[in-house]
Amino acid sequence: MTPKEQVHFQILRAIELNPEISQRDLAHQLGISNGKVHYLIAALVEKGLLKIGNFGRTGGKLYKVAYLLTPEGVKNRVQLTRGYLARKEAEYE
Repeated sequence: MTPKEQVHFQILRAIELNPEISQRDLAHQLGISNGKVHYLIAALVEKGLLKIGNFGRTGGKLYKVAYLLTPEGVKNRVQLTRGYLARKEAEYE
């Protein structure tokens, strides 16, 4: 798994566990900058693996966002997991 795939997997997993996680919390959890998280999330949305849902506005200002894995996002996360497990099994043997 390439470093890029590892970060994508970690983001998809974190979002699957907590769809309302903020980009700041995600950055802290993964040990990367807020800007990098924003860039990676935008890339995942562009690939069709994530959707961003707005869940609240006050006076026209957005205050609540949730990230949702698309069916393609779930499939991609499963493929990354299978590949990782296959490599670890081969290393073990």
